[in-house]
Amino acid sequence: MADIISLLPDHVANQIAAGEVIQRPASVVKELLENAIDAKATDIQLLINGAGKTMIQVIDNGIGMSTTDVRLAFDRHATSKIKSAEDLFSITSKGFRGEALASIVAIAQVEVHTKRAEDEIATCLKISGSKVEDQEVSVAPTGTSIAVKNLFYNVPARRNFLKSDKVELRHIIDEFHRVALTHPEVRFTFLQNGTELFDLPAANFRKRIANIFGNKIEEKLIPVEEMTTVAGIEGFIVKPEFAKKSRGQQFFFVNKRFIKSPFLNHAVSSAFQGLLRDQFHPGYFIYIQIDPKTIDINIHPTKTEIKFEEEQNLYAIIKSMVKHSLGMFQAAPVLDFERDPNLDTPYDFKQKLPSNTPSIEVDSSFNPFKDSHKGIPKASKSNWESLYSGLEMPNDNSADEELKLAIEQTPKVFQLLRKFIVTTTRSGLLVIDQQRAHQRVLYEKFLSSITKRDMVSQQLIFPKEIELTQQQIALFGELEANLNAMGFVVKQHDNLLHITGIPAICDDKQLGQLFEDIFSPPDDQEQVVSFSQLDYMAKILSKSLSIKGNLTLTVEEQQALVDDFFACKDTLTSPFNRKIFITLDKEELEKKLD
Repeated sequence: MADIISLLPDHVANQIAAGEVIQRPASVVKELLENAIDAKATDIQLLINGAGKTMIQVIDNGIGMSTTDVRLAFDRHATSKIKSAEDLFSITSKGFRGEALASIVAIAQVEVHTKRAEDEIATCLKISGSKVEDQEVSVAPTGTSIAVKNLFYNVPARRNFLKSDKVELRHIIDEFHRVALTHPEVRFTFLQNGTELFDLPAANFRKRIANIFGNKIEEKLIPVEEMTTVAGIEGFIVKPEFAKKSRGQQFFFVNKRFIKSPFLNHAVSSAFQGLLRDQFHPGYFIYIQIDPKTIDINIHPTKTEIKFEEEQNLYAIIKSMVKHSLGMFQAAPVLDFERDPNLDTPYDFKQKLPSNTPSIEVDSSFNPFKDSHKGIPKASKSNWESLYSGLEMPNDNSADEELKLAIEQTPKVFQLLRKFIVTTTRSGLLVIDQQRAHQRVLYEKFLSSITKRDMVSQQLIFPKEIELTQQQIALFGELEANLNAMGFVVKQHDNLLHITGIPAICDDKQLGQLFEDIFSPPDDQEQVVSFSQLDYMAKILSKSLSIKGNLTLTVEEQQALVDDFFACKDTLTSPFNRKIFITLDKEELEKKLD
């Protein structure tokens, strides 16, 4: 039998590696930004066209590359960050160290311009599908510019699996946030289709957070700091009253590298125990500096998961640190044994002259037993039966009929655990999730109003203003027409959103949380699959405006919700494809009682 194992060609091997390394445009952005950081750049520009599918360009003012280095950089397993096997156990640089650039050029068209400070001319290299097409001299400033065009152009099946531009842009913004937050000393500029989303000047950690998430977040931050022999920890946590339902403000950084750690996240969450409402998550920006020899970052291809040598100690340190900061800044309730000085007796109280005691006059001749009302005749005891005439009990069955009517009018619904509504059917019981049922009702109302174009808008007596970040301002341009179609009357001026009208079904007290849900990506547990932008908006609004669990409803509200729910076209699932109700048949109940 002939040999069946053969070596793959380089371009095929690169495409296989690209499938593991380059998952979406955000993966390319992460690699190029981290390479710019490793090149000691102090000014980095990120240019995106078509949510990264058309073009991704990163321009930096780093040390640049020589003519030989720029050619070798795109070969497999060629890197400047590792010299020996021992370096794998003490990694301080970023990137994939020899895999990513080769994977990028295998599935895209890449153009590089680079120049070192000591060189007089720059080098221009063009590669397409791992094949070098041209290399020539050019004129360029010191640093490197890498443009990645037509991602997955030679792997059309992979390109079809990419999400919409909106989803891919959010992934790119997430990666940009992670790199920018880690390196506040570097200036970052982010442009999407020629529109500036971010312009982050060099600053400290606190200012960098404010520049990304808005200036109002500064007053919500509580500093945390702990220096131990295990690790040095500093950063900020968000006050409990400003916690959000999404996890968009949860960041762990280890040695200036973003990581995901459910174990450390649990340490922070346990420190906030008892201070957060249900389904709300704490926000934090925690920077950990630790010896690289005590961690392993090679356990995941994306290098976002780390194995710690002293994980338990780090858990205890973070938990106690967060609790200490919450107590020190009075964000958590504490026992106060100090006296209120306002309740103390004044020192000069004894020196004050006594006030005049009011005099009391008493009539000594008053006799309560003396009868002074002689002119009132006593009532006659005769004909007392006439008082009860006409009140005889009837001989018919009218009392029984009234009792039956009262029984029939008793409510047939009741609330269970302040989350479920239970009603009866002919064959058993029906248990309804009140939140999901209300989401379905609101969702179909929004869709009906959009279809009929009869969405009623109510004007606000006092207009509301909401501060927007640069990311939200760019997103508002896409959502403005849809918001008007949904019944909102909004106008954006600078970084403020002016709201003068809202849908009649909406409450002005919910506007803050409502727009936060509109501008925030959906949770991982509730992926929104929509046919159009308006359908997506209807789902987000129904989720935000629906009644929540742990809410007590009156019998009338329960019955009205049940009636509205069964009037819907689809009663099986919520707008997010979750089951709304379950049935308990008579046979099932009897089995449980056996």
